[in-house]
Amino acid sequence: MLPTRILGNTGLSVTQIGYGSMGLRGPKTWGIRVVEEPEAEVFLHQVIDAGINFIDTSPDYGICEERIGRYLSHRRDEFYLATKCGCVYTQHSDHLEIDHHWDASVIRSNLETSLRRLRTDHIDLLQFHGGDIETLQQNGLIELLESFRKEGLVRFIGVSSKLPNLPGLIEAQVFDAFQIPYSCLSAEHHDLIHQAGRQGAGVIIRGGIAQGGPEATIQRPLLNQVWDAASLDQFLDGSMTRAQLILRFTLSHPHCHTTIVGTCNKDHLMENIAATLAGPLPEELYAAIWEQLSNFHGDEASS
Repeated sequence: MLPTRILGNTGLSVTQIGYGSMGLRGPKTWGIRVVEEPEAEVFLHQVIDAGINFIDTSPDYGICEERIGRYLSHRRDEFYLATKCGCVYTQHSDHLEIDHHWDASVIRSNLETSLRRLRTDHIDLLQFHGGDIETLQQNGLIELLESFRKEGLVRFIGVSSKLPNLPGLIEAQVFDAFQIPYSCLSAEHHDLIHQAGRQGAGVIIRGGIAQGGPEATIQRPLLNQVWDAASLDQFLDGSMTRAQLILRFTLSHPHCHTTIVGTCNKDHLMENIAATLAGPLPEELYAAIWEQLSNFHGDEASS
């Protein structure tokens, strides 16, 4: 059984590893990865069969929502479903153009489209896909999401955000959950995650495995530079891979309720699950890594 945590004051018991479904966006969107229809169906069932009970998606992830609805709607009671709003997207012949607009008509259209695509009568967590607190409040959009909740279309409301907008969104104390990027290779939101968690909000970490770190199929030089500069290889003793060390570090944050990891590779999925089952890093190892990160980042990193 995968370990679970309560997603803040929502009361939802979520598996500590969730599934970030952007990789199922399909062809003619962006990036080089393309998952064909049969593989998408098989993989989505593998996610649920593995015990993962939290899936995150978005209207601007190509055909992602459609695939989740097509293949998992008959298993809807086995997982919590999170999607986003504020998304304006245009499918061109060779790519998907994405923008975000903070307008009530866009938000309503997103929800209606998501419910139809996902073949469900409600969304467990509807999140603004960015935005700042002033704009969301001035345009009456938080109240709009609250009205969706009263109608039973949405259970909880949240926001996917990062610096510089995240502090204001947390201080407003109007959201049930926050989706925040974080890992040992990108730890700038560490203290803000603490702040959100202490207020009782649910915390969903994205980027919690840092794209796989130095072992990633698609290399991220900036992340690799942090790994090398902080000399994190010294903490590997043969019992886990670099990606597993990164993931277990993320799971060690006391306010990480779930981290959504995106993959369409069964081997990677099983490796991530093994890391989750192994649990947070031992306290001494976690502290030692933080010391290395503090030496590298200076005051940017703190435990």
